[in-house]
Amino acid sequence: MNKRYSIAEARHNLAALVHDLNKKGPIELTRRGEPVAVLLSLQDYQRLMLQRVDFWRSYQEFRRTTPASGIEPEEVFQDVRDRTVGREVRW
Repeated sequence: MNKRYSIAEARHNLAALVHDLNKKGPIELTRRGEPVAVLLSLQDYQRLMLQRVDFWRSYQEFRRTTPASGIEPEEVFQDVRDRTVGREVRW
């Protein structure tokens, strides 16, 4: 990120900062010297939001592109379950 401003500085220069977003890229906002937020141009924000895909669409794409034939569930899940004996229970 090229620019970094405190929230107080950004409040006083908001119009100029918004004007510069398209030319100079994202602006980092800080509180007590620690980064807390980022100002983005609308173009950058829309580009980021277009890349988001919800879980169901991602799952459907995975199912469409991953062949299920030849996959044995025992192989996929063999190291997932802990097969050690649990604690003793008295009835």
